[in-house]
Amino acid sequence: MTKTAVIIGGGISGIFVMKDLLEKKTAAKEDLKIVLIKREESGWVSVCGLPYALRGWYEIEKVVINKPEFFTEQGVDFRTKTEVEWINTDDKTLKLKEKETLKYDYLVIATGRKPALPEVIERSTLKNIFTLSSMEDALKIEAAIKSGTVKNALVRGRGIIALQAAAATSANHIKTTVLAGPPSLLPGGLDPDMGDMLKDWMQKQGIEFILEKQPITGLREDKGTVSSVLIGEGGEKEIPAEMIVIAKGMRPNVRLAVEAGIETGHTGGIITDSTLHVKKRGSYLKEVYALGDCIEVIDGITLRPRLNQLASTSVVQANVISDNIISDIEGNPCLYSSYDPCVGPVVAEIAGMNFGSVGVTTEAAERAGIKTISGKATKLTKARYFPGAKPLTMKLIFDAFSMRLIGAQMISEVPVSDRVNEMAVAIRARVTAEDLKSTERCFDPSLSLLVDVTVDAAQEALKNKLIC
Repeated sequence: MTKTAVIIGGGISGIFVMKDLLEKKTAAKEDLKIVLIKREESGWVSVCGLPYALRGWYEIEKVVINKPEFFTEQGVDFRTKTEVEWINTDDKTLKLKEKETLKYDYLVIATGRKPALPEVIERSTLKNIFTLSSMEDALKIEAAIKSGTVKNALVRGRGIIALQAAAATSANHIKTTVLAGPPSLLPGGLDPDMGDMLKDWMQKQGIEFILEKQPITGLREDKGTVSSVLIGEGGEKEIPAEMIVIAKGMRPNVRLAVEAGIETGHTGGIITDSTLHVKKRGSYLKEVYALGDCIEVIDGITLRPRLNQLASTSVVQANVISDNIISDIEGNPCLYSSYDPCVGPVVAEIAGMNFGSVGVTTEAAERAGIKTISGKATKLTKARYFPGAKPLTMKLIFDAFSMRLIGAQMISEVPVSDRVNEMAVAIRARVTAEDLKSTERCFDPSLSLLVDVTVDAAQEALKNKLIC
């Protein structure tokens, strides 16, 4: 008997559930029909690569990994330019805006996120006001940049997407202003002292910052195109901007789920259990899953709900969901898997500077009632006489009582992804400051220092512990 799995959403979350099911379904005793419903026209797009394309590193079309035909040829009912109107979990159906009704045995909600638009922006019909969430968005931004009419850009937000958008406009010789709240950049991953290092770097690239509670209250236009932005409650300050990019407050896109009676948490994300089943009327639905930017997860340090809107998170969750669908089809509980509380490792290159973080910030720990002690150090990544030696600043955050590592942050001109992954493993392994200080590390003057920056940061934390 053929069973049908319907996936709503064609971003990285939905695509990876589909890919994993294609790879695993050959082991299933019953046939599995896969339907993927996507609002956009594109197939599999690496959205994370769009800001770099806008900086001119490569053409935007390069971020297309596979076109829809690639998946239809593998038997997937891959539907683009299609939207779901409503979900009925009681009779396991969903209705498309094209009026077609689909029946499912398994439903996967991967509806992603959407930026929070200021009211004045949401109701505006002016040209050159953008978000940066899809390939279509990037193409519109690129067209505006290439038009030659944009001399000034305003970017609203201080997260990764906003800062990468600012780096892109600045790289195209457009005077760029970032408007965001205080006190510093990337507050979800960096403490203010680390965020200020990134701000100082970007300012040297010519990017200006207004980090104040200044709402956008008005727009001026020139022949139907935005020409400046008014900020402040009374619109007292005017910022020239022939282009605006809104990338602030990425909220889970949960309209379909909420209208279907599926529960959301205080973060705004869909509530799931450890196997990523959704919750309705106080019970978890065995045949309905959700993942990615639209769900809330449990933080691995604070054990509180949070959002973790990262592509790397989606890939892990997609593997869990595909395992569990195949397990249910085969009736083999040994295949079942679950999603653990997350520590959220994240990296990004922004305007030539790399940042990375994992675990909690000092502020997040304090909100959860965790007293912390931290250590920070700056050292070169290799011997000073080797070409390419660059400084790296690392901040390590420890639980003040156990001195267990609960957070790590780093800033450098060189890539930091391997170090972030190392710290993610260390957090999960409940490594302490003493462990980090005493662990043997590899050495070659062309690749590393004899005493790594990690050791110095751990030693600094231990000194701070003694002072306390």
